Amino acid sequence: MSGALTGPLSDRHVLVTGAARGIGAAIAQRLAAEGARLTLLGRRADTLATLCQSLPGSGHHWVMADVADEAQVQTAFAQARERQGLLHGLVNNAGQAESAPLHRTSSALWQQMLAVNLTGTFLCCREALPDLRAAAGLGRIVNIASTAGQRGYAYVAAYSAAKHGVVGLTRSLALELATSGVTVNAVCPGYTDTDILRESVANVVAKTGRTPEQALAEFAASNPQRRIVQPAQVADTVAWLMGEGAAAITGQCLSVSGGEVM
Repeated sequence: MSGALTGPLSDRHVLVTGAARGIGAAIAQRLAAEGARLTLLGRRADTLATLCQSLPGSGHHWVMADVADEAQVQTAFAQARERQGLLHGLVNNAGQAESAPLHRTSSALWQQMLAVNLTGTFLCCREALPDLRAAAGLGRIVNIASTAGQRGYAYVAAYSAAKHGVVGLTRSLALELATSGVTVNAVCPGYTDTDILRESVANVVAKTGRTPEQALAEFAASNPQRRIVQPAQVADTVAWLMGEGAAAITGQCLSVSGGEVM
């Protein structure tokens, strides 16, 4: 880890949930390069520690928590404040995706999708609000939703319902905070090159006999550009929303999906 960096987000403390891998890790790298001091939140100490050490800049820390557990969230945010001071920004990236037709969706699966994707976002937003209100117009919340929160997909009703909830939460909270200087937006990626997509490809291969290349092309076909979104492209959008240039952008759901949602 190198010395302190100057940039558009210099001296701002941003907490990123689900930071250990995939989109979360890409967001962490991008925000650190912009000068932010990061608290990385996740459930795997080894991965978080390794990522923290690899980030550009200095002063980064990590905390462990299950975002669906209220007590753990409160403890993690208290630790973040103790180490780095009040928060200026929050990126709610933690999430899970499981597929099943509705008639095979158990109550446990339904509750798990809501708990991690929606309740976790709510708990972290609520915990961050006092800090963000005090951030002199620099407070930012970016919720990582999904195109599944903008449209429906077959076989992921629980996940889609949770991500629709994240979109609704984003819009409502943006209105509540509109006069405070705190902005609240959602970024909605399409199919993105992450472990979740690779697991989905493996499931398609196992169930249909298609090759991995055929299965991946099927996912890419939903994107008018016929491409899989890269985590860095999502991170670039988050970095822009965190900056001063996006101060007039709030309550929006920005689709990073090659035109899948317009």
